[in-house]
Amino acid sequence: MKAEIVAVCRSQKKGEKKTDVGEGYLQAGQGLLEDAHGGDWHRMLSLLALESIDSMREKGLDVGPGDFAENITTRGIDLVSLPLGTRLQVGEALVEVTQIGKECHNRCAIYYQAGDCVMPREGIFARVLASGPVKRGDPVRILTPEEAGPLS
Repeated sequence: MKAEIVAVCRSQKKGEKKTDVGEGYLQAGQGLLEDAHGGDWHRMLSLLALESIDSMREKGLDVGPGDFAENITTRGIDLVSLPLGTRLQVGEALVEVTQIGKECHNRCAIYYQAGDCVMPREGIFARVLASGPVKRGDPVRILTPEEAGPLS
């Protein structure tokens, strides 16, 4: 199975579930346009695998894409195994993995809404290096060092 985008999600505020809008635009140095987490920082874009969401469903939780505040939900790629600095083609955009998981000091609204939060363990964060549109069904591809170009 080829890796692909299954949802493109955004929210108006940080710390809340995101809504799957089906498509969006990844802006270099910004993230997903019209999303609360956008900005010039190392966590401008978040990704979570549908397989991680499915593991929460198996525990009886009624959750889906966007419920863990991820921007891009993927299928067919083991996101947490990617080394920092890995470059991915996501739709037509180029992103670079900057962080695996995150520390949650307090239980966020997502935890209380879903009963657990998989993002701290299995979500990844990236910065957008080259802009482009993204939509449900677009490929997600790990780039070789030659394809990725020089590190910035």
